[in-house]
Amino acid sequence: MSAKDQARSLPENPGVYMMKNIDDTVIYVGKAKNLKRRVNSYFLPNRDAKTSALVAKIDHIDYIITGNEYEALVLENNLIKKYNPHYNILLKDGKSYPLIKITNEEFPRVYKTRRILPDNSSYYGPFPKGKQLEDYIELIRSTYHLRLCSGPLKKREKPCLYYHIHKCLGPCVFPDCKNDYLDEIAEIKEFLSGNDQKGLIRLRNLMMKDAKELRFEEAVKKRELLKSLESVMSEQAVQDNSGESRDYAAIEMRGTLCSVAIMQIRNGNLIGKALYRAESMGDETEILLSFLIQYYCDGESLPSELYVSHEIDTELISRYFKEELHMPIYIGFPKEGKHYRILRMAEVNAQEDVEKRMCAINNSPALERMKELLGLDRVPIHIEGFDIAHLAGKYTVASLIVFKNGNPSVKDYRRFNIKSLDGKIDDFESMREAVTRRYTRLVNDNLELPDLILIDGGKGQVHAAVEMLEVIGLDDIPVVGLAERNEELVFPDERPNLVLDKADSALRVLIAVRDECHRFATSANQRMRSKEATFALLESIEGVGKVRSKRIMEVCGSVEKILELDSQSLAKKCSIPLDVAERIIHKLTL
Repeated sequence: MSAKDQARSLPENPGVYMMKNIDDTVIYVGKAKNLKRRVNSYFLPNRDAKTSALVAKIDHIDYIITGNEYEALVLENNLIKKYNPHYNILLKDGKSYPLIKITNEEFPRVYKTRRILPDNSSYYGPFPKGKQLEDYIELIRSTYHLRLCSGPLKKREKPCLYYHIHKCLGPCVFPDCKNDYLDEIAEIKEFLSGNDQKGLIRLRNLMMKDAKELRFEEAVKKRELLKSLESVMSEQAVQDNSGESRDYAAIEMRGTLCSVAIMQIRNGNLIGKALYRAESMGDETEILLSFLIQYYCDGESLPSELYVSHEIDTELISRYFKEELHMPIYIGFPKEGKHYRILRMAEVNAQEDVEKRMCAINNSPALERMKELLGLDRVPIHIEGFDIAHLAGKYTVASLIVFKNGNPSVKDYRRFNIKSLDGKIDDFESMREAVTRRYTRLVNDNLELPDLILIDGGKGQVHAAVEMLEVIGLDDIPVVGLAERNEELVFPDERPNLVLDKADSALRVLIAVRDECHRFATSANQRMRSKEATFALLESIEGVGKVRSKRIMEVCGSVEKILELDSQSLAKKCSIPLDVAERIIHKLTL
């Protein structure tokens, strides 16, 4: 029985399915409310390239029926850990970045680790920048008096050298130092949780003491460490006035490549940023849910609030946190306000990472294949793609993205705010304007022309682009459209539409160009809408009218940039009264 026939015979129960290849290796694990409906969706016509690539490798399908979707979620997570399927997102227990561990012992130790163990120790991080972690460790060893010996504490008759040079309280010989020792541990925990000041004050006092006692070399070391730590903390510009713990998780995908960014806020300070990478066949919502289950499954460093970039099943994951980890967590999907702005920073981090990974892929064979399929005179090393986005005729934007050697060249991206429509909805006219403006500029400035132009759309959009290229005198540049419904290639001449296998390497590059076009156009459209909303928000503040709001946005550009300034800097940069600047900062952080 083929995998497709097996899918048709599945029961309509909640459960978990395991897709296996010809060697009986599990390549993908998924959960479903309805097994039959979910698994059959993989075999529908017109599926995307990602799904087609997965389906091509499926030999047979196993499944396990569960009582409900929640049981399926828990089982899915366990099976992913057990089988480590190639096409699932998977986090290793050690996570991707180092942490600081404070052991759960009578006299705790503090050291760097990459593994989280179920030993009731305290973990802080992760620290994507190794220098930051090393500075924190150096601060702890320079200013506190903790034991550096490994393993369980052993009683000794005489203290070691660290006691004599005042680096350790000597609990191995003087156990009555326990209260002082634990006071230092409590201060370190407070420091690592975001309350930086006590540790910095202690370090500054020691530096002054060294200088006063003529230990200049030690004083200089502490001064440099102090500068480094203060620099790190000045970079942590995301602040609020709440003592609650919050995490922000954002996912970005390009094809099968997936990057997830996590930002951790504790006591109002950004204390950790991390990126996790994977290749997966799921969609962003499905993958993000699976990622979060794995990321928090050890029960360590759980926030009280979690904000996510995609609308995951919050009821399902909230139940998991409550029942499996015994921690109720609020999960939000903000679309505006302070939490949205911080989440946007996480999204930018994830986006930059996945684009960097795309640029490392070798697409030469796919481009050779594209030349053959499209009948081009040369390999399309330089591809330019266009898409149009609008909201009911408002904020119409054309995106122009550039791929070189089959990978994004982000520095060459351009946007065109369409000016010729007067509120009308006309994608063809929008395409004419964007193509005219782009290639008139290239011709006038004698800049490099593309080997291929890809239009996101059908015959109408393709003909609109070709019409303007002929006017400019560039009718020798090949143009092809990609119609999303069937992923059909559309030609401007009499050739019939071309439908390729979804796993075809050339098609996958063209789909990547089209998807990046769409993302870029849509994000520009959303930014324009957000900018208009920002003007309205600023003008609702006492002392800010149209002139001041325009000046503030010209100087800062976005709410995020405004919030990077304190009230005095904002007043000075934007030439506004200090009390108005204070009201702006207060309003934007509500």
